[in-house]
Amino acid sequence: MKDDRNSQFRDAHSDRSTAEQVPDTPQTRAPAYRLAFADSDFLCRDELRPVRLQLELLKPEMILNERGIESTVVLFGGARIPEPSKKDSARTETLSDLSRYYDEAREFSRMITVKSMASYGREYVVATGGGPGVMEAGNRGADDAGGSSIGLNIVLPHEQAPNEYVTPGLCFNFHYFGIRKMHFLMRAKAICVFPGGFGTLDEMFEALTLIQTDRMNKVPFLLFGGEFWRKIINWEALADAGTISPEDLELFRFVETAQEAAQIIDDWYADGAA
Repeated sequence: MKDDRNSQFRDAHSDRSTAEQVPDTPQTRAPAYRLAFADSDFLCRDELRPVRLQLELLKPEMILNERGIESTVVLFGGARIPEPSKKDSARTETLSDLSRYYDEAREFSRMITVKSMASYGREYVVATGGGPGVMEAGNRGADDAGGSSIGLNIVLPHEQAPNEYVTPGLCFNFHYFGIRKMHFLMRAKAICVFPGGFGTLDEMFEALTLIQTDRMNKVPFLLFGGEFWRKIINWEALADAGTISPEDLELFRFVETAQEAAQIIDDWYADGAA
């Protein structure tokens, strides 16, 4: 929406267009002449890091606000988890076995998106990292339901394009991991973590830390695949050692199926949890 208070001033789009049509002279070719906000080389200077951080915070926030998206259901999970039809090409037997969680992520997202569409796509919008594996399954499930979903990609040296199921107008790209993780959690009404690697562990533990330290409201925090997560992390050993409190083990729950996870979320908010 245009701010009428600023309507008497010439807008930035117009000046950028005008500046592109000035005569070609040594002066206008010099980097110093470029409009600061239209100068990508200038914006990439080390001194402009605070500005870039702010831009990455603002751009997705403004777009999500314009779309009226008020809450999300976040799916974290491994990029290497294959679709079951492709599990025979998985690099390990374990990855092949974990392929069942692709289908669970897809079905869970479909169910959640049906719920989201009852609020005209404002609540419970599925958000993933926008890549392959579990992330693809999450966006694909939303697409199966005919709804929208969010993809929060990040630029990586060997990363591919976003998966084809992310809603184009809700597909974002980040430079800063920290700002990306903020956007995952700012609207989260539930966090669902599927088997994954370092990235999934990083996202899971940052979210758990924020909840544990009361920097974020408690939400349903569901770990798909109890056998996997108990093998990867000795949760009880942390409590026994006293490095976490026994009550911290109640911040999350293990689940196996889409139906189980969806029911926990329904019950949580039916009980009036914040």
